[in-house]
Amino acid sequence: MHVYDLLVIGSGPGGYRAAVLGKLRGLDVGIVEKDVWGGTCLNRGCVPKKDWHHTANLIAASQHSTHRGFTGTLHGDLQAAWQHQHETVNHIRSSYTDYLRRSGIHSWHGTARFVDAQTIVVGDRQLQARNFIIATGSHPHIPEGYTLTPGRILTTDELFDAPPPPGRRIALVGSGVIGTEFAYILTQLGCKVLWLADRPPLSRSDFSPAALDLLKAELLKYDIIRLPRPSRVSVDDDHVRLDFSDGRQEQVDWLVLGAGREPHTAGLGLDTIGVETDRHGFIKVDPWRQTNVAHVFAIGDVANHKMTANHALADADLAIANILKPRSRLLEIDTVPEMVYSALELGRIGMSEDMAIDSGYEPAVGFAAFETNPRAVGQDESTGFVRLIADIDNGHLVGAEVIGSEAGEIIHTLSVQLGNDEGLNKLAHTFYNHPARTEEIRNAVETLAAKWGLREQVFGA
Repeated sequence: MHVYDLLVIGSGPGGYRAAVLGKLRGLDVGIVEKDVWGGTCLNRGCVPKKDWHHTANLIAASQHSTHRGFTGTLHGDLQAAWQHQHETVNHIRSSYTDYLRRSGIHSWHGTARFVDAQTIVVGDRQLQARNFIIATGSHPHIPEGYTLTPGRILTTDELFDAPPPPGRRIALVGSGVIGTEFAYILTQLGCKVLWLADRPPLSRSDFSPAALDLLKAELLKYDIIRLPRPSRVSVDDDHVRLDFSDGRQEQVDWLVLGAGREPHTAGLGLDTIGVETDRHGFIKVDPWRQTNVAHVFAIGDVANHKMTANHALADADLAIANILKPRSRLLEIDTVPEMVYSALELGRIGMSEDMAIDSGYEPAVGFAAFETNPRAVGQDESTGFVRLIADIDNGHLVGAEVIGSEAGEIIHTLSVQLGNDEGLNKLAHTFYNHPARTEEIRNAVETLAAKWGLREQVFGA
């Protein structure tokens, strides 16, 4: 029987990256997928959601842009937007599977299950490998009191699997990243959204109060009805009925659940080989992404509590490095960017001020707003800021936030200098395009120099 150097179970961003990187590093690699190639990110998450977010931003901008020299406004059509993301996903998936084939990675379709420590079965075929990476991702969390009902109560996965149900008065459950993104997106795509959440948006995140205040102000510009979670949810032939503890009643055409996700390990046969999971169902891994079974690694949502594609991709790099050279590479989880795409883009990396204090740093903050940035003003998108956190003793950049348009691109300039002894100096002496939003990085660094006495670390001796 053929024995692979590496078998990857799951083809989402982490699994795909691990398979490709393993092949590029000279390993004989196979990959197994039981559902649609590309996993949640490509088919039901990052990719189609960003497609919708771009559409939502175009619609939002058109409402206030007649002064720019054109007339008329855009209006959202959820069905048409669904078709556009569907075509986008199909195009990317085609390129994705073609690259796997051209790279010489063996692809297997079916449910993988361990039968012993070196062997999995996929359908009626047995596959063996010297190393395994489990990258099976996650599935939507179904809160207590909600029962999935076709066309009435659905998850965000199902929202991308098939065209949306008829009716545009909808309820959305969840105050985390998923709920915060969809509240804005669905409103712009023509839906009347009742946002059901007991907490403020992103209240459990590590974004600063300044960032969350700006997000709250932006969301208030849109006709989103905020309500607490209902005490009872019932479904009839035409509507979903919501009953609230104060006696209020509402009816919506359908309800979508965006209340987080759970790691997916069902059917893998982990008990057979003794791979351990925690009480929340995550596969236990060490800092090298290795399970308690030495040749079995786990990455992405199934093992990483951050549960983002960014972290899955980082995990993949780490796992491959440590398969090739055991325990050769560690990853500080805070060095991976975290992003939210809602009425504002919110990006952060590294530590918050509280995290920095807990880690023994004395944080200094450098701040620069986009409100006077020529590029931002010229785009009518001047809400937001760059916020840097450095250690006042040695000037190390330990954290950063970028809030506002293009935050997801700007954050990368900061990520390469995180923890670098000369990071602030390099950011201060970078030659920036002008006018550009990224110039505010330099302004924030210079604020650190002027306000906190970090001139030597910023400008050199």
